[in-house]
Amino acid sequence: MAKKRKKQKAPREFTKRQLSRYQQQQKRQRLVLSVGIAIIAVVVVIVGVGWYASHYRPLHQTAIIVNDTEFDMKYYIDALKFHGRDQSPEYIEYIADSVLNDIEQNELIKQEALRLGISVSDTEVKEKLKSDDLPNDAASRNWVRNRIRIDKLLDEHFEEQVPMSAEQLHIMAMLLESESQAAEVRARVENGESFTELAGEFSLDYATKTNEGDLDWHPESTLTDLLGTAIPVEYAAGTRAGELSPPLYDEEGAKEVGYWLAKVINREDEEGRAHVHGILLGSEEEAQQVTARLEAGEDFMELAKEISQMPGAEENGGNLDWVNRGETSPALDEFVFSDETELNKLSEPIRDETMMTKGGYWLVKVLEKDADRQIAEVDRDQLKVKALNEWGNSLWDDPDNLINDSFLDYEKMTWAIEQAKKGLE
Repeated sequence: MAKKRKKQKAPREFTKRQLSRYQQQQKRQRLVLSVGIAIIAVVVVIVGVGWYASHYRPLHQTAIIVNDTEFDMKYYIDALKFHGRDQSPEYIEYIADSVLNDIEQNELIKQEALRLGISVSDTEVKEKLKSDDLPNDAASRNWVRNRIRIDKLLDEHFEEQVPMSAEQLHIMAMLLESESQAAEVRARVENGESFTELAGEFSLDYATKTNEGDLDWHPESTLTDLLGTAIPVEYAAGTRAGELSPPLYDEEGAKEVGYWLAKVINREDEEGRAHVHGILLGSEEEAQQVTARLEAGEDFMELAKEISQMPGAEENGGNLDWVNRGETSPALDEFVFSDETELNKLSEPIRDETMMTKGGYWLVKVLEKDADRQIAEVDRDQLKVKALNEWGNSLWDDPDNLINDSFLDYEKMTWAIEQAKKGLE
C-alpha cells in the first residue's frame, strides 16, 4: 500500500517591505566585508612597506665596491657579527673600521690571487666551516676562503720568492734604561762577566730578556723585526765579529719599565680613593733630573705636558684625576694609599715594571757573521709572511684597483653596528 505523500509547505513570500529590509542588510554586510578587507589590505601594505623601507631595502643597499665586486649592507653586518662572535655586543663598535678594511683587503687579494692562478674550491670552504664550527653565511665563507687562499699563496707563490740562504748575523744584545747603566754594564762585560747573565738580569725588552741576550743566527731583516728596531742590527752589520758596542741610543726603543713622579692632591681613606697627579718617565736617571727641575720651581703640569710618557699627559698635564684603590699599578697604588704619604708632596722616583716606556740604550756583541748561511725554517716562514704583507699592501697603491666605501657614511655605519649588536645579543 502506497504511503501518502506529505503535503509540502508553500515557499515563504516576503512582503515588499521585508524584501527591502533584507536587501539593505545584505548591502551593509557586503560593505562591512569590503571595508574590512580594504583595511586588512592597507595594514598589510603599510607593514610591508615599513618592513621594506626599514629592513629589506637598507640590507640590500650597496656598502662597498672593490673594482667590479659589490658588497651590500647585509654582508657588512654579517662580517661584523662574524668578527665579533664570542665578544660582548659593545665590541662591534671598536672593530667596525677594521672589518671594513678587512673586506676590502680580502677582495683585493682574491682578485690578484686569481690572476696568479690560485683559487679555493667550495668543497675546501665547506670542510673548513664544518671543522671550525662556523656559520655558513657569505661573510663567513669569504673569510674562510681567504684564510685558505693565504696559505696557498704562502706555499705556492711566496715559497719561490724567499731564498733558501742569505747573509746572516749571530749577535747578543740587551736594552738598558739609561746611558749610565749601559756604560756600567758594558764595563762589567769587559771585565769578564757573562753577557747572557747580565742580559737576563737587566735587559728591558722581551726578546733579549727571554733569550738572555743570545739571539742566535738570523738575516738582518728578521733580526730587525725580532727586536722591533734597526739600531742594534745596523751596528752589527757594520762591524766585525767579536766587537762589543758602545751604548747605542734608541729613541723609540720600547722597554718594560717606567718611573713615576707623583703627588697626592687629596685622599678619601674611607672611600678608598685619591686625587693624583703623576709624570711617567723612561728611566730613574731622567726622573731624578725632572725632580731637580721641579725643586727649582718649574711647574708640575707644564713639565708633564712636555715629557710625561703617560697617554693623555699632553692634554691633562699629568692630572690622573680621582682613582680608586687597585685601579692603578701596584707600585703607584702603594705610594698613593700609604698612610705615610703626605698630601701635595712629590714622591721619590717610583719604579713600575708594568708600564711600557720609550727610549733606551742597546749593548750589542757580534759573535759571528756568515755571507751565505741556510735560513732556518722559522725565519723563512716569517720572511714569506713579510713578503705577503708587502704584496698585499701594494695592492692598495695600484691605480688600477678602485675601492669605493663612501656609501658607508656615519649614519649607515651606525645602523649596521646596531644591527650587528642585535645579532650578538
